[in-house]
Amino acid sequence: MQRAYGVSVNIHVLALLFVTLVWGATFPVLKLATAHLSGVEVSALRFLIAAVCMAPFALRVPRRTWLDGGLLGALVLISYVVQAFGLQFISSNRSAFLTSLNVLMVPLLGVVFGTRLTVSVLAAAVLACAGIGLMSWEGGAHLLADAATIFGALAYALYVIVLSRRARLHIPRQLAATQIVWMALLGTLWMLLDAVGTDKLQTLPSRLDVSILVGLAYLGIVATAGMLFLQAMAQRHVSADKAALIYAMEPVFAALFAWMWLAELLTWKAAIGGAMVILAVVLSELRNNLAPVPQPNS
Repeated sequence: MQRAYGVSVNIHVLALLFVTLVWGATFPVLKLATAHLSGVEVSALRFLIAAVCMAPFALRVPRRTWLDGGLLGALVLISYVVQAFGLQFISSNRSAFLTSLNVLMVPLLGVVFGTRLTVSVLAAAVLACAGIGLMSWEGGAHLLADAATIFGALAYALYVIVLSRRARLHIPRQLAATQIVWMALLGTLWMLLDAVGTDKLQTLPSRLDVSILVGLAYLGIVATAGMLFLQAMAQRHVSADKAALIYAMEPVFAALFAWMWLAELLTWKAAIGGAMVILAVVLSELRNNLAPVPQPNS
């Protein structure tokens, strides 16, 4: 029983690591897309693509799932839109670092929701943020873009907490589908309101070249529809603070992909910072595995 329990936990952790790996490849895609589209347009289009993929799973869904999906979808939409907005003015590295602050926000906000803040969790979160800072921090401050990105990190921290509390109450594919449908509806409404009094909608087709469409397909089908389903499934079994630590691997994967695929320089500071993030995640998992294993009632 103990062996099976440990394997189950590891599978869910590996699933979240895979989610984070896929997300690590979205920063360069978003950077390319936001050179031609606004943050709202990128978000609305990726969610519309994802909604088409998940539409069959949104049929005959309980009302409670629609309500929780709406709350979660709104939090994700806010975090994605403001992150995409910030990427119009700051570098991908800077955005990755500021976004990673949700690793610290999750355990701190968890106290408000009744979760006990432990020294080990806080220490691991601080270590992860310090590692990401060493990897990603650079000049080029932009007050509005920085503030928007930090606000997005706060929205995502709330999302991680709420998802860990609500995911076990729903079927994962239905919860993911309702989130995405809500995100598509709210994102499209946001895009339409943002276009009022401008020619944004008229010029949108001309700004969608092949590379942008391929990027949007990746963002919508893989990074949104596929990964939100995996996330909803895995976070039924992983606590919010631990999930946030795993998500701190996102800039590590982003830097690794940039080194392998784009031949970007991997400095010694980036290597040490990445090692610090990995160490924080490993220590969190090691502590969990050393904890007493719950015994079955029978």
